[in-house]
Amino acid sequence: MKSSKPKSEDGLAKAVEASMRFGAKPFLGLSLVWLLTVGGGRAQEFQPSEYQLKAAFLFNFAKFVEWPPEAFAEARSPIVIGILGENPFGGDLERTIRNKTISNRSLAVKEIRSLAEATNCHLLFISTSEKQRLPEIIQGLRGASVLTVGETERFTEAGGMINFVLEGNKIRFRINDEAAKSAGLKISSKLLSLALRPVR
Repeated sequence: MKSSKPKSEDGLAKAVEASMRFGAKPFLGLSLVWLLTVGGGRAQEFQPSEYQLKAAFLFNFAKFVEWPPEAFAEARSPIVIGILGENPFGGDLERTIRNKTISNRSLAVKEIRSLAEATNCHLLFISTSEKQRLPEIIQGLRGASVLTVGETERFTEAGGMINFVLEGNKIRFRINDEAAKSAGLKISSKLLSLALRPVR
């Protein structure tokens, strides 16, 4: 009997998706996320890095967000995931989304060099290298249907939409739903229920 062994990137994306689908908080340590997907034996062969996990989260964030029709040039236009600033993913994000679709749309990764380019993305990861420019970037994206994701401290308080938060080796996230709504984006209640409470 032929055994099917999922590729590591596919397994990571499925693990994150499973944690969201079944209501398990995605606050799992790196090794536990991998155990959810492939079991103990395979977990010893491959230990996902922080950015492999974050790449899987980005893919799954896109599954739980609805963009307005006008955000796409055509019915089959791809969902573009942009990276503004230094790219911490290496090739992990491209590998994670390869050959995957969301609502019959393919996905593409693009390194963004300017704010004008950023408005052509659907999901924009804003690197920590852009921390000093964050207010300018958020202001420049006002009115554009772009889901902004970052990992700098108080990212959502500055107007960003999803902020990765590391607690030890656990990846958690906060969501600024008001910022998303003002950009015409609808974030699924399932994803909202998994987010940390906003900072008061």
